Parts: sequence; C-alpha cells; structure tokens
Amino acid sequence: MHNKLKIVRLKGEAIRPYIPDLAKLRIEVFKSYPYLYEGDLAYEMRYLQTYINCPESIFVLVLDQEQVVGASTAIPLQFETTECQQPFLDHKINIKEVFYFGESVLQAMYRGRNIYQHFFRERETAAREYHAKIAAFAAVERSINDPRRPKNYVPLDDVWKHFGYAKHPELCAHYDWKEIGETIATPKPLIFWLKHI
Repeated sequence: MHNKLKIVRLKGEAIRPYIPDLAKLRIEVFKSYPYLYEGDLAYEMRYLQTYINCPESIFVLVLDQEQVVGASTAIPLQFETTECQQPFLDHKINIKEVFYFGESVLQAMYRGRNIYQHFFRERETAAREYHAKIAAFAAVERSINDPRRPKNYVPLDDVWKHFGYAKHPELCAHYDWKEIGETIATPKPLIFWLKHI
C-alpha cells in the first residue's frame, strides 16, 4: 500500500480544500493519550483558518487514493495565536525568526512507514525557504504517573532528539481544550522543542 501513498506540500490558499479533512483527522488522532481531546469541529475550522490566511503556511499531506490519511502543518510564528507566541516574547526571542510546526497527525494504520521523517524534512525546508533561524513545536506535558497513561505508551522524546530537537521547559504555553470526561475546557501545559536551522 505504501507505493500508492502520495506526499505533497501545499502553501497558503492552496490548503483551503483540505481544511475539513484535517479538522476531522486532528479530532480523530488527538482523542488518544496524551491529548485526550474530546473534539470540536467548529473550533478546528476556526483555528485552521489561521493557516489559510497566511501565504507562508504549509500543509504536508499524505494521500492514499486522494484521501487525506495524514497531515503536518507549519507556519511562521508571527502569524500564530498569542498563546503560542507568548513564551517566546517572554524570553525575548524574535518571533519573526521562528517557524512553528503545528501538528503531525497520521491515521494509525499508516504509522511505522517512515512518513514522520517526510513531515520534518518538508517543514524544515519551508522554514529555511522563509529564512527562519529556529524551528519549533510544542508537545503536551503529562505527569509520568498520569493514571490514564496507557501501559504501552512511549513518548516521542527520543524521536524528536533524533531529528535534532531539544526540549526547552522554560518555553511553556497553555492551551484550553475539553478533555474526554471533562465538562468544561481547562488549560493544559505544552512545552516547546527547538532546533536551530
């Protein structure tokens, strides 16, 4: 099946037709630990509009017979939300020099096929084309003793280190979302990982 997969990088307005597919995919993948996101399609559509509005944003899409089965996003940090920018502003890091990597989401049956490396390569290429100096992404921080943590759960820290990223606990953003089982959205800490490019 792998030879039928197509990986494409789209920019700015060209991503518009794929927004509904990505919104659904984000909800599907982020239901799992560590995000435990209940899902809100209206919020997803609003959030992803940020990417349509920015001519420098990119989507790296994985297509199987033209069906979106995976996606990875990136955008210059200066076009991202205030919550995302704030840790960098607080630490006097020039947000115009940072390219922010949003999510990498892939349906479970397509994992383990080295697609993740394409996500990083394409996004880093876009960051260099933009003349950014830093690539950054954020990962939700959960307690090692979280009772909801699956027994077979393996954090991706070693994978991210393999790709050259370093964890920066001093750069912490808080995002509100409604977890499965919650009645209201509550703030969750996300820690940034950086790579100088």
